[in-house]
Amino acid sequence: MLRSASQLGRLATLTAARKVSQIATLRHAVPLATQSFAAPTQHTQVRRLSAAQPLTKKTVEERILLVLSLYDKIDPKKLTMDADFSKDLGLGSLDLVEVVMALEDEFGFEIPDGDADGFKTPRLVFQYICDRKDVFE
Repeated sequence: MLRSASQLGRLATLTAARKVSQIATLRHAVPLATQSFAAPTQHTQVRRLSAAQPLTKKTVEERILLVLSLYDKIDPKKLTMDADFSKDLGLGSLDLVEVVMALEDEFGFEIPDGDADGFKTPRLVFQYICDRKDVFE
């Protein structure tokens, strides 16, 4: 005998509900050995990360130049550590905000707007990051 799809759905739901209630009843009826003999434990999750490689002046400079060279409005041929953002590279104030945001993502810390306003060249950004991240070598 063929049943309609709605009847089969209801039958499957009722059968599943009965099995769940039977399992729940059996679970409470039979105590587990671990429940009676084991002391309660508290599980904690610990995330272990290794320390990052220390920054050097060379890596900071390379990362700054990489971020700047990936910005589409900067001509990589004109990019040097002493190039002026507005005069030599042709960046406007909004472009500089985007560059600062990219540098924040690259180095993992926020640069306050007041500090970012003083960035005129990549070298000034370099000095700021080295001071902020305690890079000495």
